[in-house]
Amino acid sequence: MRYKNIYFIGIGGIGMSAIARYYKFKGCAVSGYDRTPSDITHALEAEGIAVHYEDRPECIPESVQDTLVVYTPAVPDSFGELVHAREKGYRVIKRSQMLGEITAGQRCLAVAGTHGKTTTSTLVAHILTESGTGCSAFLGGISKNYGTNMLVSHTPTVVAEADEFDRSFHQLHPAIASISAMDADHLDIYGDLEHMQEAYRIFASQVSETLILKLGLPIRQQDVSARIFTYHFDDPRADFHSTQLRLDATGHYTYDLVYPGGKLNDIRVGTLGWVNVENSIAAAAICLCYGLDAQKVRHAIGTFEGAQRRLDVHLNTPSLTYIDDYAHHPAELESAITSVRQIFPGRRLTGIFQPHLYTRTRDFAPAFARALSGLDKLILLDIYPAREEPIPGVTSEIIFRDVTAPEKVLITRDELLPLLEKEPVDVLLTLGAGNIDRFIGPITNLLKKRL
Repeated sequence: MRYKNIYFIGIGGIGMSAIARYYKFKGCAVSGYDRTPSDITHALEAEGIAVHYEDRPECIPESVQDTLVVYTPAVPDSFGELVHAREKGYRVIKRSQMLGEITAGQRCLAVAGTHGKTTTSTLVAHILTESGTGCSAFLGGISKNYGTNMLVSHTPTVVAEADEFDRSFHQLHPAIASISAMDADHLDIYGDLEHMQEAYRIFASQVSETLILKLGLPIRQQDVSARIFTYHFDDPRADFHSTQLRLDATGHYTYDLVYPGGKLNDIRVGTLGWVNVENSIAAAAICLCYGLDAQKVRHAIGTFEGAQRRLDVHLNTPSLTYIDDYAHHPAELESAITSVRQIFPGRRLTGIFQPHLYTRTRDFAPAFARALSGLDKLILLDIYPAREEPIPGVTSEIIFRDVTAPEKVLITRDELLPLLEKEPVDVLLTLGAGNIDRFIGPITNLLKKRL
């Protein structure tokens, strides 16, 4: 590494912080900017990484030759620090290019898809670590087993979440990769589903050994040089699929895995919900194709605690349950809601949803309404804008008006906790990719007082 200093613009992002931690481990001087303090930035500061929260170009290390500047595409081109770095001649690269450079020359196992990337990649990293093989991993969430989004090992294998946003995954050239879904998303980037799916096909063509596809995805063998296997929750046409699925009283599934090498019996999934059965099948397929012992794969799936904000259980009693999930796309909402329904049949399900991005709300409002109609009561918040400016006529109301749940209410973030003080709760589910996670602690404390 020829740079002594690595400076991150947007260091508090989940992907950026993982790379920052990696270079801190490698002995570089790491620092950066983020818009607001968060649990991640506090953790980085505790690890010895300097973080500031104002646009201050003078915080970039002075030595142009010794400093690499990494930025997230969520930061606008007009941002002062970014403008300064470019004008002064620093090498400035996107996070995705940085990840591509890190993984080059190592055996990369990548997990792509509109849904399930974080849980599946975190599980792959856990299986490799738990089996004793080891890996480095750059994850899109905080592993509950390890309390971090970055693992480091001397084994020359890297697990990476392959993000389709801004075509970031085109920087990766994996040996083995999975794709879970190719649903329309990020249409502000791609324009339409056809162009997004073409981006996935380009990614697939960069896989060198084995491509593991969710059964039915529109990628053909002639599109890629890697061999293709398919997986599915329970469809026997898939190369990897479950059979003999059993649900126990605690909400955990056990299944037998049918795969090209035979059958692996009695896999108990450490995380809840049918969606995590499917994620575990994808992770098992990657690890078995990698060459891991099947029994070690089986054991590690059972000890996996999941990733934060992915069907993340904060409170669970027979009369009061609270689960948080990152779902921010209609298909993800449907998976989360139906998974929780199956785990807790007959109980009343209340969901709090914060839409993420004006463009996503505009593009998928009817689908959001259909998914959220699966709740008994919807508490809908205003849109979290992230990197976007408001779009005239696009508010949470365009989702709310078409929701057919028995009960629904549209409120602001400031009204949420006062409402919950009076709200009867059986099973509560918070959903969204914005700053709804700031409510997790207060909601948990509020509900614990009722026990």
